[in-house]
Amino acid sequence: MKEALALTALALAAAVAVPMAASAADFGTAAEAKALVEKAAVTLKAGEADALAKFNDAAGGFRDRDLYVFCFEAGSGMWTAHPNKALMGTDVRALKEKDGSPLGDKLFAAPKDGVVTSVDYKFPRPGGTEPVAKETFLVKVGGQACGVGYYK
Repeated sequence: MKEALALTALALAAAVAVPMAASAADFGTAAEAKALVEKAAVTLKAGEADALAKFNDAAGGFRDRDLYVFCFEAGSGMWTAHPNKALMGTDVRALKEKDGSPLGDKLFAAPKDGVVTSVDYKFPRPGGTEPVAKETFLVKVGGQACGVGYYK
C-alpha cells in the first residue's frame, strides 16, 4: 500500500512538473536576452537602416518566443523598432509601469555607448494584466538605443 501511495505521489509530481518545465521553455532567459541585444548591436554597427528593418520584421531574425529587439532614437526617445507598431513615432519616455512609475525615463537614461546596461521593472506579460518582474538589457550604438527584455 505504501509503495502504491509513493508511486501515485511520484506520478502526480511528474505530471505537475512536466507542464511547468514545458511552459518555462516558452520564455527567453537572461542569457538569451543579453545575447540578442549584443547581436543587435553588431547588426546596428554594420548599418542602421538595414538593422532597423530587420528588427521591425517578424522574420528578420531578432525575435525568439517572448524576446524581441526594440529601439528608440537615443537623443529624442522616439521609437524606431518595436513589434507593437502603435508605438512607432511616439516617445519611449511616455511609458509607465502599472503603478505609474516612469518606466520610459529609466529606459531612456540607461543605454551607454557600446556597453550593455540593464533596467529592472514590473510589466505585464503579453496578453496579461498583472505586472511581472522583468529585466531589460540595453545598449547604445550610434544614434540608436536598443534593448531586449525577459521576464524573471
